[in-house]
Amino acid sequence: MRLSAIDTLHLKEALQNAVVKCSERCLYQSAKWAAELLDSVPDPVLSDLDQKEAVAGLQGYQHPALSANPDPVEAELEAKELSKYLLAKSFFDCKEFDRCASVFLPDSLLSGLLSTKATDATTPKGKGKASSALPFEQALPSLSQKSLFLALYAKVISGEKKKNEESEMIMGPQDLGTIKNSHLVVVSRFLERWFTERKAEDSDLPPSQGFLEYLYGMVMVKEKNEDAALDYLLNSVHLFPWNWGAWLELTNLISGVEQLNKITPVLPQNIMSFIFYANTAVNLYQQGQDLAASVSDLLKLFPTSSFILTCRALLNYHSKDLYTAEQNFSNLLALHPHRLDSLDHYSNILYVLNMRPKLAFLAHLCSSIDKFRPESCVVIGNYYSLLSLHEKAVQYFRRALTLDRSCLSAWTLMGHEYVELKNTHAAIESYRRAVDVNRRDYRAWYGLGQTYEVLEMNAYALYYYKKAAGLRPWDGKMWQAVGSCLQKMGKDRDGIKALKRALLADSYYDSTLSSFGSAGPADRMAQMDPEVLLQIANMYDRLGEVEEARAYMELCVAQEDGGATDNVDASAVCTSNPGESFVVHGDSPGSDGDAEGGYEGRGGAGQGEGTGVTVATSKARMWLAKYAMRTEDYVTANRLATELCQDGVEVEEAKALIREVRSRMELADLTER
Repeated sequence: MRLSAIDTLHLKEALQNAVVKCSERCLYQSAKWAAELLDSVPDPVLSDLDQKEAVAGLQGYQHPALSANPDPVEAELEAKELSKYLLAKSFFDCKEFDRCASVFLPDSLLSGLLSTKATDATTPKGKGKASSALPFEQALPSLSQKSLFLALYAKVISGEKKKNEESEMIMGPQDLGTIKNSHLVVVSRFLERWFTERKAEDSDLPPSQGFLEYLYGMVMVKEKNEDAALDYLLNSVHLFPWNWGAWLELTNLISGVEQLNKITPVLPQNIMSFIFYANTAVNLYQQGQDLAASVSDLLKLFPTSSFILTCRALLNYHSKDLYTAEQNFSNLLALHPHRLDSLDHYSNILYVLNMRPKLAFLAHLCSSIDKFRPESCVVIGNYYSLLSLHEKAVQYFRRALTLDRSCLSAWTLMGHEYVELKNTHAAIESYRRAVDVNRRDYRAWYGLGQTYEVLEMNAYALYYYKKAAGLRPWDGKMWQAVGSCLQKMGKDRDGIKALKRALLADSYYDSTLSSFGSAGPADRMAQMDPEVLLQIANMYDRLGEVEEARAYMELCVAQEDGGATDNVDASAVCTSNPGESFVVHGDSPGSDGDAEGGYEGRGGAGQGEGTGVTVATSKARMWLAKYAMRTEDYVTANRLATELCQDGVEVEEAKALIREVRSRMELADLTER
């Protein structure tokens, strides 16, 4: 049986419809079967009499379900390639990435390009030049940009898949993190050649659409060529601003708010840039009324957007307003009950707030939706950690990393669990791998500092604490760790400055919570951490500055009622520049300074309205009582010692002090007589 040319065209059009309709309904195997059958139909041989009918039949190659291309050259190429494009896409949908790439770019073509470049790099000049120049001068295949992107993207995904398959067991003896995507080189060389041809002055090729710039930028990121990647990604979002993947790659490249503000003026002026800025600022742990207002404005445009709602919840989380963040995540989960994205952050919040029933419900929900999603494994791991089943928690965090080695939460939280298990070597390695995934993860940097502090390697601990403080300059916990480490190293003057910075940071967070409507009255600014105040006072005491030490001891005691004293204004402790002597990203303390990682826990809540009696305030009261004895202020010493007895702290020493005070007072009375 033989079909006419027109009948052949109609058959191809019917098969194209079958591929598109099955693919739209996610019947990928059926779509692949129809696409393979479509590819096997030979192109019709057209006579001159059939030209008009053929042109009409050719219109079917641009299927109405597929996006039209305004460029006539690209549109013609896409129409001619439609059958092969549908075949390649069906292979991609079925996760047969190598087959997808080979439809348009067979291995022989790509390997020829790679071997040519290798020959150019390894052969001596002159002799090898003539033999290697010939294949390099061969023209690239004439493909539409859509087909080329699909083929090269499939090649990259195939390389990532093989990389994961060749990787060793998580944290195993051979898991060194050195296995690379072997397909990146050939994709990079191909795109380099493609862009070089378009940059030629006499090039009459159709303009780029932005997707190949995105792909090239993504490849350069994986090759650690971040400056060039930034340029190509910026070009991509200008050419096609609706590709959110390009914006996410830009977000991952931005290391700080200064860089974000630097590139903002060169971004396209549209809603996507606005969303990008808000999302990046949240990922950089920024807070403030302006950012909160930006997120609120976006919610007015997209009131039920799960992404924007997640940004708002994360903004509260990073601002330490954990109860509001928990409520926002709870509302988000009610609105999108089958969405697992970012639920690992929600589980961190429930862990810190010790909401065991809610965390148990969340773990059960994630397991019922998809127990093999990395987010599900992290949530379940957090639940077992809350039950103090740390070995079980490690098991689930390792499972999350087996599913996705770039899962940042799993690396960091697994480090926390190894700290609990006293396995410092494994904890350090986990934190370092977390920083490899994202250098902005302050929790990993902090964890490394804490782990080295446990090992009494204070120089290394200080280095990593400063890294964490650089990422979270307004988090008092970071600066408190820096100050404590400096104190152990005998650098009391610098330690005092760091701890004052911690007090300033805590007051900043209180004002930030107020901007969200979550703080109490304005006098919360006077509240300070008595532990920090006690440390400052002790360092002043060691420096021989007794009056400063006394003032901070009194301020420490005053925190029991949540207020300041007459001798020291609460706002005065930070009037000088507390961080003036610190280099946040200082030099490494030794030859191993490029090590990376950190432990800040899963978050922390704000302070209350008054601390009441604590160990720190009792120690400060004892110091003040002894100071009063030295200055012969026996009435004050007796009052303070009596208060210590009532507090139930340092009772025996307080009673001895009372006896000594009374004996001295009796002796003073006898002397006066």
